[in-house]
Amino acid sequence: MRQGWNGERLMVLAVVLWGAPARSAAPGEHGGLPRIGPAPEVSLTTQASQRLSLTELRGKVVAVTFMYASCTDTCPLLTAKMAGLQAALGADFGPKVFFLSITVDPERDTPAVLQRYAQAHGANLAGWAFLTGTPAEIRQVARRYGIYDKKTARGDVDHTFLTSLVDQSGNLRVQYRGARFDPDELLRDLQTLLREERP
Repeated sequence: MRQGWNGERLMVLAVVLWGAPARSAAPGEHGGLPRIGPAPEVSLTTQASQRLSLTELRGKVVAVTFMYASCTDTCPLLTAKMAGLQAALGADFGPKVFFLSITVDPERDTPAVLQRYAQAHGANLAGWAFLTGTPAEIRQVARRYGIYDKKTARGDVDHTFLTSLVDQSGNLRVQYRGARFDPDELLRDLQTLLREERP
C-alpha cells in the first residue's frame, strides 16, 4: 500500500470530509481535542455475518480504520499497531473502547475472510469488529470518512489511511493520517476521551 504522508495527528474539519458545518472546540474544551462534528454513520456486516452500526456503540470511544485482508505491507502494519493498542487499553478495551476496521475490498473480503484475518492478527473480537458490505455501502462509508481508493491492475487497493476517533456521544474528534502515527499519542487521545463525561 502506498502512502506518501507522515504519520501525524490531523485535526480535520468536517467540511473537508463530507461538507457538514464544523465547530472547533475552544482551547481546553473537551480535554484539548476538537469536536469536528457528528461522526458519519456506519452500518455494515461483521466478520460474524451480523450487522453492526456505529450508533449501537454509543457510550464507547470508537477508533475507525480502513484496510483490506490481502494487503501485504501497510495494512498489516496498521492492524498490528491497533492490536498493540488493544493490549495497552487493558480492561477498558471492549466495555469502553471499540475498534472498527472496514475493508476497502468488499468483493474479496467476505465475513469468513475477515474472521481469518482477525484471528491471524490477534484481534480481541469482544472489542473489535472487521466490517464489510456491498461495494456501494463501502464506497459511501469510505467517502464520508475521507477515504479514497483505487484498485490496481494487479489487484491491490491503493487507499487513503485515516484513523478516526469517535467519542462516547458519537462525535468525530481526531483523525490520524497515515499508518506510521505514534501509537502512544493515539493511546493518550483515547484515554482523554474516556475521561470525558457524556453531556
